[in-house]
Amino acid sequence: MIYTEYPSRENLKSLLKRQEFVTLSGPVVETTMRNVRERGDAAVREYTEKFDDVKLDSFVVTEKEINEAIKSVDEKLKSAIRLAKNNIEKFHGVQKSAIEKIETMPGVFCWRKSIAIEKVGLYIPGGSAPLFSTVLMLSIPANMAGCREINLCTPPSKDGKIHPAILFAADLCGIKNIYKIGGVQAIAAMAYGTETISASYKIFGPGNHWVTRAKQNLLNEGIAIDLPAGPSELAIFADATVPASFIAADLLSQAEHGMDSQVVVVSTEKNVLEKVMDEVQKQLSLLPRKDIAVEALKNSHAILVADENEAMQLLNGYAPEHLILACENANRLSEKVINAGSVFLGAWSPESVGDYASGTNHTLPTNGYARAWSGVSLDSFVKKVTFQELTKEGLQNIGSAVETMAEAEGLFAHKNAVTVRLEKLES
Repeated sequence: MIYTEYPSRENLKSLLKRQEFVTLSGPVVETTMRNVRERGDAAVREYTEKFDDVKLDSFVVTEKEINEAIKSVDEKLKSAIRLAKNNIEKFHGVQKSAIEKIETMPGVFCWRKSIAIEKVGLYIPGGSAPLFSTVLMLSIPANMAGCREINLCTPPSKDGKIHPAILFAADLCGIKNIYKIGGVQAIAAMAYGTETISASYKIFGPGNHWVTRAKQNLLNEGIAIDLPAGPSELAIFADATVPASFIAADLLSQAEHGMDSQVVVVSTEKNVLEKVMDEVQKQLSLLPRKDIAVEALKNSHAILVADENEAMQLLNGYAPEHLILACENANRLSEKVINAGSVFLGAWSPESVGDYASGTNHTLPTNGYARAWSGVSLDSFVKKVTFQELTKEGLQNIGSAVETMAEAEGLFAHKNAVTVRLEKLES
């Protein structure tokens, strides 16, 4: 980790710069997406062989494969996944909003209704860390929202199979359309549709910089995405009341995600940072994914600041995906949080519980997007449609104001749509 004492505001921007995405990814992503859009399954098949090193006759996961996967998953893991599912359902269930009809003036009624996005595509990363937890985080709110068609894509291993826990979680959540497609070709297939997979209206799910670039390209084509979810990141404000071993473990929990991940620890106490950095090295040696974490730590930081206010200014400016307030006065400091994807308070709230089972969603904005974006929620899977209904009295009460405003803007057809009705009422 890079240690810095009392950085100036001018230095902070360059100091906390996220790693750059590979600049060469753009043309490759665009070419891949164009080919999938134009050639469908044939292009997906070619890219699956090229990028995933597996040749498939069919991308569809069969019922037989699902049943075999369910049998192979350890019962203890099944129980843990069911517990997580229950908590996620509880947390997202209360996000449903009842329709509330408002009478803005006598006879003028307005209301808003949540309507599910009909067709959604869910991307579940595979590779070295198959994220079956992401199946829960996306499938549960999609089902609760009432999405009519849910497609799930996840990359196959070299033997052409999907990790059993991913299939168990998908089956537990009632997902029927599961495809062995990964990377950019999966994003394109779900967005444009192929002979095998139907097109979706909105694409969800985290991924590497290739996947993130593909999703961002879709925005220019009128296809919605959940959020720009790129490499994982974590920031911590720490004091001496929380054991350094806790803080180091949290930092490494995100550093092991990928070589392009970034972690940051901030404190007003130099000895706290020194202990944390020592602990990171001790725990690092025990990690199976040590090599990945080592690379992530090369672009990670331990920063000494003068006081809590400076710490919170720094953290809000950084706008981390995950923020842990590992300190005695975590609840008080939490009131100062403005920019963060998800916040964890106190010594006993490791970031890992949010990744898996507390109930909050782990699909969160990264790369500073937490300044304006929220994490995935039930709202992510619905559209908010407004309605209004006027009685005769309502139109008479509001009509003159509308006529005046329309005329002032020079939109006389707008005015006339009211006038003809008022004249009818008067006659």
